[in-house]
Amino acid sequence: MSFDPDQLNALSTILQRGSFEAAAAELGVTPSAISQRIKALEDRIGASLINRGTPCTGTPVGARLAKHAEDIGLLEAQMVRELSLDESTGAPTRVRIAVNADSLATWFAGALADAGDLLFDLVIDDQDHSADWLRRGEVAAAVTSLAKPVAGCDAIPLGALRYLATASPGFVAHWFPRGTTPGALSRAPCLIFNAKDMLQRDWIERAAGRRLAPPAHYLPSSHAFIDAACAGLGWGMNPEVLVRPLLDEGRLLALPPAEPLDVPLVWQVSRIMAPALRPLTQSIRRAAARMLR
Repeated sequence: MSFDPDQLNALSTILQRGSFEAAAAELGVTPSAISQRIKALEDRIGASLINRGTPCTGTPVGARLAKHAEDIGLLEAQMVRELSLDESTGAPTRVRIAVNADSLATWFAGALADAGDLLFDLVIDDQDHSADWLRRGEVAAAVTSLAKPVAGCDAIPLGALRYLATASPGFVAHWFPRGTTPGALSRAPCLIFNAKDMLQRDWIERAAGRRLAPPAHYLPSSHAFIDAACAGLGWGMNPEVLVRPLLDEGRLLALPPAEPLDVPLVWQVSRIMAPALRPLTQSIRRAAARMLR
């Protein structure tokens, strides 16, 4: 089955911009024309593609088709580069990537900035789960902790992001006067990014020799995590590159036994899309070599 590129472009633009009207303005056509293209595409597919709302979102089928349209754009851009054709009038192509929040907060944004003429649609997910987006075909690439290649993907080791268990001096004095004993760790509030975040649990298991379930605050923000630790709200695992200045200033302390937790990261990219994304992959490998262990 072949698809009308104008219909696919309309679908992709609606999901990017959030409305039929915004998509029509970007594509230089009327909202009626956009609606007709989507209706024709839905009739051809035999399924609804868009959840009409504010903003508009894709149904599972619609999101998959929009991803297909983006992949076509990337492959066409690769062909233009290889044939040395004039691409001055072409719009930047878009790529969807899954990445963990701490990578985005530390080293990943710089890699994107050096990757050339691309637009990015980032999906934020825990490094232990970001590969699931690849398995479902919803992203072209992912930063993940999974070393084994997802089916149809290439896996490129990047290095490890080092984490330290940190808390404010006042928090340490109050909750850990005799060190990070199992009893103290079971009572002291910790900070957790979200339900998928296992870093605090893993560190506790290493430090205490067993699993514990301390009270927890949930803060889904890398920088809020650090602010909360400085404020004495709880202790948490923070990327060393972000907290090193605060440790040097004495605003944060590394919890004894001060053992770091290194999380290996891997760049997994769809094998079909890998040639088109080679400049991005090269940029990510350079940034990782500078920032990761």
